[in-house]
Amino acid sequence: MRCVSTAALALLLLFSVVDVSPVIAAEPPFQVIVHPEVEGTQIRRAVLSSVFLKESPNWGDGSPIRPVDQSLRSPVRAMFSEYVLKEPTEGIHALWRRKINEGVSPPKVRSSDEEVIAFVEQTKGSIGYVSLSTPLPPTVKALVLVD
Repeated sequence: MRCVSTAALALLLLFSVVDVSPVIAAEPPFQVIVHPEVEGTQIRRAVLSSVFLKESPNWGDGSPIRPVDQSLRSPVRAMFSEYVLKEPTEGIHALWRRKINEGVSPPKVRSSDEEVIAFVEQTKGSIGYVSLSTPLPPTVKALVLVD
């Protein structure tokens, strides 16, 4: 009996110290899309943040990056701001008011996923984001977001 109790205690101790649950990577709650001529298949979160804050003006090949944001009232913009920019939408809006005073223009804004897709399709060097549930046409390319 004492042997069973000791073994049970050892197992309990083992499982309380070691988390045996599977590790699930948190996927972004949106899709990042680019014009089909943009090279690559993935983008780092830090790079995406600098693109949307207009700190990185050019792609690796030297061509201009043309980011497009969703409307301030868009739920997907709120998710993007929190996930990528690490700030709520209101904080990013305040940041842009300051940057505008310094002469930096914010990204273009479109009011829906469909308008963002249309902008990205038609604008070389463009990058945007849409909700996960939005079907993507073959005229845009999705990028994988990596840390």
